[in-house]
Amino acid sequence: MSQSPCIRNCCLDQQDCCLGCGRLLTEITEWHQASPLRQQQIIALAQQRRAMRQQQDFMRLWEDPSE
Repeated sequence: MSQSPCIRNCCLDQQDCCLGCGRLLTEITEWHQASPLRQQQIIALAQQRRAMRQQQDFMRLWEDPSE
């Protein structure tokens, strides 16, 4: 079993995606029953979501630096 990617900064956005770890609510609740392969998939998807969010945040600041 992989270590949980939870960073104890839980807050869900409108798509039920945790702003802390990047996992979807369904992935968070699935975690302890998931196989090691599925856990690795969840981690990879969460990392992609976090990277996308960081890029979107950067683009918003670029478009409107007053924020």
